[in-house]
Amino acid sequence: MEHKNNPQPDNTAARTALWRALHVFADEQPYIIEDKVGYELLQPEQDWQERPDMKYTKRLRASIVARARFVEDMAKDQINQGVKQYVLLGAGLDSFAQRNKNLAREVDIYEIDQPETLAWKQEKLVENGYSIPDHLHFVPVNFETSSWWDELLKQGFDFSQRAFVSCTGVTLYLTREAITDTLRKLTSLAPGSTIAIAFYLPIAELDPEDQPMQEMANKGAAAAGTPFVSFFPVAAVEKMANEIGLKAVRTVSTKDMEEKYFKGRKDQLTPASGEFFLVARI
Repeated sequence: MEHKNNPQPDNTAARTALWRALHVFADEQPYIIEDKVGYELLQPEQDWQERPDMKYTKRLRASIVARARFVEDMAKDQINQGVKQYVLLGAGLDSFAQRNKNLAREVDIYEIDQPETLAWKQEKLVENGYSIPDHLHFVPVNFETSSWWDELLKQGFDFSQRAFVSCTGVTLYLTREAITDTLRKLTSLAPGSTIAIAFYLPIAELDPEDQPMQEMANKGAAAAGTPFVSFFPVAAVEKMANEIGLKAVRTVSTKDMEEKYFKGRKDQLTPASGEFFLVARI
């Protein structure tokens, strides 16, 4: 008998999870990050690696694994410094909790995303033999009709304690006003909390070889009814962060990622140029 409610993961969340897996299947060692959990949950069709969004997007794949490694390194560092709460805003099919079980036990993890994506993920984790520990909290939010901030509170998040908040793949879909509101809310975190938020450059600021792919992505997102809304120069994001009152503001570019994670690779794997991180303290 079919379930009336048959949740499915967001297409972007599924694609980025497969890119992380494809890095392990297709690229040379050393791996930037080794993450096949999303692949296990998705169980894609046999020829999935031949799909155009997999076969012709090597630089985008490199960007995805670079940002995943960057955020994971920050999370590990923060937990080792005694932070007990880790919030993933736009968690998708992230698998930090599944791949870092010992470290994850030391922290409450709050995964915030669309209800369907999280319901599907939870179901598939159980089906694939992953337990859902008490410290892993799923926070379903319809971003158009409810407040992720309020929902986070309902799940027991403690605003008096330091936290690390990561946000990837989200700001593209938000207006400048919504992004500003999110940053203002984050200033209410306990002093000493740290945030890492991904932003996206205007197409004219990309490396020439990345511009055609971004144009295609923009058209595809619009056609799917989820258009990309916000692109920012680095200086505009820094200005926004400083005006809101964030501390120790810095940005991490693609070139920084390349230097940190890709130097000396024999397979010439390099990330696309469209994404950068705002890192700041509260």
